[in-house]
Amino acid sequence: MDISAFIPQFYREFPQVAKQETPWNIIAQLENIIRERLAELSENEYDISNGVAIHKSAQIENGVTFKKPVIIGKDCTVKAGAYFRSGVYLCSDVGIGANCEIKQSIVFPESRIAHLNYVGNSIVGNDVNLEAGSVLANHFNEYKNRTVQVVQDNAIVDTGVTKFGSLLGDHCRVGANAVLNPGTLMAKGSIVGRLEHVDQLKEFS
Repeated sequence: MDISAFIPQFYREFPQVAKQETPWNIIAQLENIIRERLAELSENEYDISNGVAIHKSAQIENGVTFKKPVIIGKDCTVKAGAYFRSGVYLCSDVGIGANCEIKQSIVFPESRIAHLNYVGNSIVGNDVNLEAGSVLANHFNEYKNRTVQVVQDNAIVDTGVTKFGSLLGDHCRVGANAVLNPGTLMAKGSIVGRLEHVDQLKEFS
């Protein structure tokens, strides 16, 4: 799978990731990827402590919780009450609003995650905007078989993982209180309306 079709600069930011690697496998390996990157960062540019690196230009408000490993890039803004869980990588100039929860995800430059959002096990491209309350769900708790499936190249693909959220291409827009099912793949420039529920498996069938 060519992630650069969704996010053209992906391999510039992550040159160590093998071409054609699936997004769900990248997310599964993300904690290790971040730990390797942490070892390469300069303490002249980042404040680094206990597996968390925050660029000196980033603005972090009070009451933010970081669970290592985490990297917060240049010129990022993180509002009060945000919660980062177990492997989060924010590229430069990312905005995370108040009381968002981000789990094991990558967010590319100039993207905005408004407030009261959940982003789980996902890859969010450049210049993506998630309005308030939108959810990138990462797990099916209602099924006995919880392995996530995706629709790719007009076929259903079994990812082999039980935790994978969404891959959002550059310039996507997700409206307030929308919910994207686990395994959602959105092409560049896609738009999800407010209160919309995206279930690509149902749409495909």
